[in-house]
Amino acid sequence: MFAAVMLRRAPVRCLLSSLAVRRGQVTDATGTYDSEIQLPPWEERRNETQQIKRARLVYESRKRGMLENCILLSLFAKKYLSSMTDTQLSQYDRLINMPSNDWDIYYWATGAQDPPEEFNNEVMDLLKEFAKNKDMEQRLRQPDLEYLFKDAQ
Repeated sequence: MFAAVMLRRAPVRCLLSSLAVRRGQVTDATGTYDSEIQLPPWEERRNETQQIKRARLVYESRKRGMLENCILLSLFAKKYLSSMTDTQLSQYDRLINMPSNDWDIYYWATGAQDPPEEFNNEVMDLLKEFAKNKDMEQRLRQPDLEYLFKDAQ
């Protein structure tokens, strides 16, 4: 059994040992490649119902690249997504899905940096105000999803 486990892991170990990551570059036996992954340009989904769009945005608000944004954006989505207009939904979709760094979104929301003009809109204003947490709520984890099913009962 031990031999079978080792054989299954061998290709992974060989792959990992053949690559060396150094300062943003991946090097293997055939040469050096830039490891920066180019993200495809964001395109708004045109044939999506409002219900599907809200559900997708709830998911995308919860599954971020960093925990701080997972918590901030999932709580923001819980509070505001259900009441957003079509324009606001599009602004929020663009904000969280355009190729950008999650740290940028966090810095813009917390006021550490000014957002670029394309994101300086009413949704960003709502997010900035929400991030201030004036009610001093404990925001230690994402909200449970039961709130999504209250109207279904």
